[in-house]
Amino acid sequence: MINQHQTRGRHASKVTEEEEDEEYLKEEEDGLSGNTRLVAQPSCIQGKMRDYQLAGLNWLIRLYENGINGILADEMGLGKTLQTISLMGYLHEFRGITGPHMVVAPKSTLGNWMNEIRRFCPILRAIKFLGNPDERKHIREELLVAGKFDVCVTSFEMAIKEKSILRRFSWRYIIIDEAHRIKNENSLLSKTMRLYNTNYRLLITGTPLQNNLHELWALLNFLLPEIFNSAETFDEWFQISGENDQQEVVQQLHKVSTLPPSC
Repeated sequence: MINQHQTRGRHASKVTEEEEDEEYLKEEEDGLSGNTRLVAQPSCIQGKMRDYQLAGLNWLIRLYENGINGILADEMGLGKTLQTISLMGYLHEFRGITGPHMVVAPKSTLGNWMNEIRRFCPILRAIKFLGNPDERKHIREELLVAGKFDVCVTSFEMAIKEKSILRRFSWRYIIIDEAHRIKNENSLLSKTMRLYNTNYRLLITGTPLQNNLHELWALLNFLLPEIFNSAETFDEWFQISGENDQQEVVQQLHKVSTLPPSC
């Protein structure tokens, strides 16, 4: 449910190119087994993914196969955007799922999301839903049409302001970048995002999750409200103290999540 990489020093075991190709093809044929593990990146992803990024993709695939929402909480600079795009690419290439997906992010990052999608996975048809009323009207009528796009990239403000339009879609994934923005479960953004119909929710954050347990609960409540439905119970669950608070929280979360033991 939560994946955190705190170092770049993660490397998968070495395999020859022939072994990698053979295994990759096998996964392509048997990828619906429910226990997929890619040893090579999807062919639709341009550029070379690092080993830890491929490991992150495999973790995201495992969540998908088990029907679980998650938090991708790698440190800054470890390629959370690429890992997320590679998940959408994987769904497109291996599962025949073209979306629609919605990425909700700060306005200042929308251009980067669009550039990264075009750079790393140009097979995905992405549209940016932003602009003045006339520009948004054009997007609504001409571009934001079922079957014409795979990914809608929009801002927190637009997710609130244009919710009547965006709620018409049944989203495959709703991805929230800088997810600490919904750390207050009573905020308008958090309440609005809960209104959307989606199969999966993925939160992306570079902010340490263990600094404030209530904020962590708010994120988990957004992902799994049927499990994390009481902030008071959650606070009692994680009664921790001392210098190793962060490690202790992670150890506790190992018991209730699919967090990889090596993280």
